[in-house]
Amino acid sequence: MVKIFRLYMFEKYIHTCLRMELREESGVVVYDKSNPFPASLVERRRLSKEGSEKETFHFVIDIAGSGMSYEVGDWLGVYPTNDPEAVDTLLHALGFDGREEVVLPKIEGSVGLRQALLHHLSLCDPTKKFLERLKDQVTNSVEKAQLERLVDPEHAVELKEYLENRDWIDLAMEFRSVRFSPQQYVDHLKRLMPRLYSIASSPLLYPEEVHLTVVVIRTEAHERKRNGVASAYLAERAMMHDEKIPVFVAHSLFSLPEDFGTDIIMVGAGTGVAPFRAFVQEYAHRGAGGRKWLFFGEQRRSFNYLYEEEWEQRMNEKHLTRLDLAFSRDQEYKVYVQDKILENAVELWEWIKGGAFFYVCGDAKRMARDVDLALHQVIEREGKMTSEAAVEYVKQMRKQKRYQKDVY
Repeated sequence: MVKIFRLYMFEKYIHTCLRMELREESGVVVYDKSNPFPASLVERRRLSKEGSEKETFHFVIDIAGSGMSYEVGDWLGVYPTNDPEAVDTLLHALGFDGREEVVLPKIEGSVGLRQALLHHLSLCDPTKKFLERLKDQVTNSVEKAQLERLVDPEHAVELKEYLENRDWIDLAMEFRSVRFSPQQYVDHLKRLMPRLYSIASSPLLYPEEVHLTVVVIRTEAHERKRNGVASAYLAERAMMHDEKIPVFVAHSLFSLPEDFGTDIIMVGAGTGVAPFRAFVQEYAHRGAGGRKWLFFGEQRRSFNYLYEEEWEQRMNEKHLTRLDLAFSRDQEYKVYVQDKILENAVELWEWIKGGAFFYVCGDAKRMARDVDLALHQVIEREGKMTSEAAVEYVKQMRKQKRYQKDVY
């Protein structure tokens, strides 16, 4: 489950700095974002069944010997490499063979262009600044007219949509009359950044492993198939038991209550269920008395019920108190996690009123927004409050850390 960095990453970074042990003074190597640990992929298991529209995997990363520690709710940062086929397509469109030498920031000496594009530079998210530079250098009149239109302030909306739907390969193919030197070209590219994934395991059970739940992003645009950089890297290109996957732990404020007798309500759709697998493991291993209620949503039960056997076992062992499932495409009308929340409003309010913590993990634009609206409706309706009072109640929940989100 994944963005390069959450909008509130700065706050998390400060929190990380405060929590880091001062091990440098003792000569111990500290692995972090600037100095990632070369980890091994020791398990790659597909969670979604054959026939699913999604490819969702369970990955196990071995961090033994790193000295890194994590807590439930934390993220694992993964530095991927770009798809070699995509890099070769870009090189061909640019007219380079990849052996050209370039200089990159923070890297000593020069590096071959192909290696730079594979390991250090992002092929995503072209910029308006680059289009403006292209406009001044194209020699083809049709290409020049298109660029002049795009960078015109009156067409800002069109430009935004254009950039969101293209990568650097698209630009190289669309504007072939422009020629840059290799160094001029890479100077415009951003660094290939790590992807952060919510950790799906408890360190009490797996102190030397990190489990991840990842859906492989696959799309098609402009007559080319596109794969997610990090998700496809882990699913297809990362070698098993080969200590070459650069990783680091990114500490989060998405955390369990200090009192493990506290009830928790967890709402996750798709790979957003990852941290809640860790939460339940943690509570179970501690023998904690707090009740646990999970709302999980996906497309189809027969294909996309992630960790089905584990959840059923947790229910049988009484380590999971309630489990409400929302499979949106298993019936004529769509059913989502927010619908299940509203269906169970009476009991949900009893839990919240009794001090339960409420957690949400998943898509920020749709799921998390709709769950937030449902939560307000439950509190307003069952708590017999005005809408203003419900808003204030939720604000207090956030202030008390009883309402937490890990969204992307």
